[in-house]
Amino acid sequence: MSGAVPFAELLAAALIVLGAGFALVGSWGLVRLPSLMERLHAPTKATTLGLGAMLAGSVVWFQLVKGEWTTHELLVPVFLFVTAPIAANMIAKVHLHALRSGDASAPAGPAGAPPPPPGRADWATHEAPHQGTPCDFEGDERR
Repeated sequence: MSGAVPFAELLAAALIVLGAGFALVGSWGLVRLPSLMERLHAPTKATTLGLGAMLAGSVVWFQLVKGEWTTHELLVPVFLFVTAPIAANMIAKVHLHALRSGDASAPAGPAGAPPPPPGRADWATHEAPHQGTPCDFEGDERR
């Protein structure tokens, strides 16, 4: 068992350093990228992967070196991997809606303003269904 402990320590250290690198890149992107839509990718992708790698290193350390099984380190990334994309989607929708209605306080960024939605659609941002559309359930006999 003495040969497994240095390998486990090396693996845990490598995962923690890899995670710290991802977190550093994500934090740097959050500070340095120019617009909200570009800054949105840094914490939701790189920092999430960084935290996942650091927690995987913690799981490796406690399981292989200490011989303890902890579920706390597994619950944190599950919660993070579920909530980060949903939060990013909501922030992006609010930003697109603000750009469309002319309320945006931040510039559109180097990529320019988002393209207009096709037809009369409004990117699914808090708009009631229009009369006669397929999502209008008033005249639907299936109810």
